[in-house]
Amino acid sequence: MLSLRQFLRLLSIQRTLVRYGLDEFIPTARFLRPLRFAFYLLPGKRQSDAPRGERLRLALEELGPIFVKFGQALSTRRDLLPPDISAELALLQDQVPAFDSATAVNILREAWGAEPTDVLAEFDPQPLAAASIAQVHAGKLGDGRDVVVKLLRPNMRAMIERDVDLLHGMASLAQRYWREAPRVRPIEIVEEYEKTILDELDLMREAANAAQLKRNFDGSDLLYVPEVYFDHCRRNVMVMERIYGVPISDIETLKQAGTNFRRLAANGVEIFFTQVFRHNFFHADMHPGNIFVQIDNPEFPRYAAVDFGIVGTLDPIDQNYLAGNFLAFFDRDYYRVAKLHVDSGWVPRDTRVDELEGAVRTVCEPIFNKPLSEISFGQVLLRLFETARRFNMNVQPQLILLQKTLLNIEGLGRDLYPELDLWETAQPILREWMTERLGGRAALRELRSQWPDLQEALREMPGVVKRLADSSESGRLKLTMESDELTALRREWNESARRQRQFNLGMMSAGGGVALLALTSFAWVGGAVVAAGVVAMLWSSR
Repeated sequence: MLSLRQFLRLLSIQRTLVRYGLDEFIPTARFLRPLRFAFYLLPGKRQSDAPRGERLRLALEELGPIFVKFGQALSTRRDLLPPDISAELALLQDQVPAFDSATAVNILREAWGAEPTDVLAEFDPQPLAAASIAQVHAGKLGDGRDVVVKLLRPNMRAMIERDVDLLHGMASLAQRYWREAPRVRPIEIVEEYEKTILDELDLMREAANAAQLKRNFDGSDLLYVPEVYFDHCRRNVMVMERIYGVPISDIETLKQAGTNFRRLAANGVEIFFTQVFRHNFFHADMHPGNIFVQIDNPEFPRYAAVDFGIVGTLDPIDQNYLAGNFLAFFDRDYYRVAKLHVDSGWVPRDTRVDELEGAVRTVCEPIFNKPLSEISFGQVLLRLFETARRFNMNVQPQLILLQKTLLNIEGLGRDLYPELDLWETAQPILREWMTERLGGRAALRELRSQWPDLQEALREMPGVVKRLADSSESGRLKLTMESDELTALRREWNESARRQRQFNLGMMSAGGGVALLALTSFAWVGGAVVAAGVVAMLWSSR
């Protein structure tokens, strides 16, 4: 059940929705519907005269940062929303009401232990822009460089924890009473979201994210990341280089400048796949309020990013499976897409691969090699949900940030250049990455990084073998399994044994290669044998 605190917050949300007249087109929880008319008797004027998009925006602003972020995410999907609503939600990207200038000065005074003008040559107390969690001000360093000063809104943690607590309560109810809960995993989704949004409250962490992203794209013509001035950064203050560019949502200005939209859209796709697969470190909050375009050379426009509070990484296993799925889709190899879903555990092991293959073909074939303008994303989502439910496909909480980012990128591409073929643009980037990852140089890099562990394992192997032999000879070698589910475990045990045999063979091969290196002049042979052994060991643990 919901706690009293959670229930009161839910009533407060319901009251706000009713006060702004949103009960007319936003479904509410069934158990609150009988209370709807009671809200009319509470203090507060009902705001029902304004257009519905404006009422929705104002309600989200009043409800707090989590709701504003939800509106920001929706604002990138103009293909799924009526124009009046998407236009209003776009204002949530950087035009949320700001806190006052006196508060901004006090934040800096407490953070720096000095007046803002003692640290900076100039500081403008009037904000440049304001968003859900922070706002930014203009300033200058002592050497004249232009900077922006990002300030965390007061009392953010308390507001966010209040609503995350409500999400936990709702997730617990869903886990208990919703039959789809084991597949959707609501509690894990909320936990993943909680980690993400609480990390965003630490601006020192954001500064470190920006520095990493800047290193990743150092010298790149695709993306510019501003420099961070760590000496002036604190947990609630971040100072970085001020960049000048056209907001990516200002399509008219970009058109007047003669911007090459096809190249701009294709570069956005390349940036996404480069971050996800080559760097494994991606900007996960790429709504239009955080993206600018530098058009010094309109034929070769360059993206510039800000707001690095949310970044994502992938587990190498998920990364490989995703790459394999993308490439199989590019090849229209729907059997491999289905097989990868079974192998990864995203669908139950007893799923019939041929049936899943047919369902995947039904979803994917109609959109293959089509430009964004000819794809009904709403229909695709509907079919994906139907397929997921039919085959009991588990939601992967660790991939939610990636999915959100991909939706943002696809939405931006649709606005910039609807004729873009997303798949044709992404395919060569991903194939190049896979070639690099599986090529000889990658194997050598892996061998170099694993060499200290391999040396230690080889040094300890004689002792391990001797102890096993002594235990076996004396009859003390026993295998104990404290479980009643032997039938269910037998398959896993056999797979584990196979991998162990492969690992042992790899270990022996590597050891033999080391001996060849040490005792003979055929260094290249020894190296090859070591490499083969290490590859076998690594493959056994995949």
